[in-house]
Amino acid sequence: MQEASLLNQIPLMKRLFTLTICLSLLQIIQAIALPSVKQSNHFAAFHGEINADTTILPIINHPLPIGAQGNVYKRRLDSVKKDIQLDYNEYVQSYIDLYMHNRDEMGQVAGLARYYFPIYEKAFHDAGIPDEIKFLSIVESKLDPNAVSRVGATGLWQFMGTTAKIYGLNMNEYVDERRDPIQASYAAAAYLKDAYQEFGDWLLAIASYNCGKSNVEHAMEKAGGGSDFWAIRQYLPAETRGYVPAFIAMNYVMNYFGKHNIIAQACNFSLKTDTVMVKKFVSLGNVARALNVGIGEITILNPAYRRLIVNGTPKTPRRLILPQTSKENFTALYNVLNSAGDAVAPMEFAKPTPVYAVAAPAAHPAYVDLPKSDRKITTYHKVKKGETLAGIADLFGCEVRDLKLWNNLESNRAPVGKTIRVAAGGDISASVSADIKPTL
Repeated sequence: MQEASLLNQIPLMKRLFTLTICLSLLQIIQAIALPSVKQSNHFAAFHGEINADTTILPIINHPLPIGAQGNVYKRRLDSVKKDIQLDYNEYVQSYIDLYMHNRDEMGQVAGLARYYFPIYEKAFHDAGIPDEIKFLSIVESKLDPNAVSRVGATGLWQFMGTTAKIYGLNMNEYVDERRDPIQASYAAAAYLKDAYQEFGDWLLAIASYNCGKSNVEHAMEKAGGGSDFWAIRQYLPAETRGYVPAFIAMNYVMNYFGKHNIIAQACNFSLKTDTVMVKKFVSLGNVARALNVGIGEITILNPAYRRLIVNGTPKTPRRLILPQTSKENFTALYNVLNSAGDAVAPMEFAKPTPVYAVAAPAAHPAYVDLPKSDRKITTYHKVKKGETLAGIADLFGCEVRDLKLWNNLESNRAPVGKTIRVAAGGDISASVSADIKPTL
């Protein structure tokens, strides 16, 4: 009788064993996939306070035990010059393994870092925050200024629209400064400095960059007033529990990728640049033709301009990053900018294709003057499935109430498939001119 009972249990035991194996394999597959940020020109709806849930990370609840090489990893991490305490444990090791598994991607990031990091370092030095926080941008966006998360956070530092405005980033139909490497870096530095002043701990400030300050505050309360990331970790959102270990792991990866035979890859755009401060509207297409380069290269260096038009004004000049060029090409640029026949019709230009970008300010920027025009422009957007009015307003730098007013909408529901007005008409420039002189 007892044998029969045991025999009856065998099929059930087999099913349980099979289910356990399947669940284990699923967790391994999820851990292997490198976190990716959706790249798109469209944003999802606003999702709470700053950067809450802006990064896709695999959740590693049960990391594998540290192997025999653990002491080597710890010793290397301890030897990194830093101002932030970078603890080493099995969670950090799991993310080191995860990133090192994606060798090609880390090689690309290492190449891009050569040019983004000087921008970050300048912003962080000016703000007085630790240099090593620059590695956080890789966790956020993999150094893609056009990265957009599943909740609409955008750019290298993955700002949500509302928080971007708080920290001085402009967003309208012409520009999205969340994609501007320089502007966004200063905004990120300002946020992190504010968070550090509130929490008194850099790892908690970094955690808040992922889940928001309020979630960190609630976790501290649940932990009985704990003021250390590892003490409150279990009370944080699941993704944030891995966010800080991923940041620490990236510190290791970017300092020691060469030890793992990962080679920094060359970038496909000009690394030596000059800067022109544009005082009125100017077409990137005209600039590219004058410099005898592809429009793609100019777009790469200027990812913030949505319509391939630099929307400068005398009151607010806009930065234009240019690949360094010959005197002959600079003379051609001068001639194009001063030619009355080179008129700009902004609506004829499409939005730029998302590309990697890098920019560095020139020592002696030139200043460009362009004449006014009485041309009017109104911007429209076709609503796609899954979009909300809040997300569309975030994208175009307006308010939901404006969208409802401009389109006679009674509810807050976005009319899928319909084209709606997303910006009021305004004055733009239609001609190109400049007061710069070519350097001969």
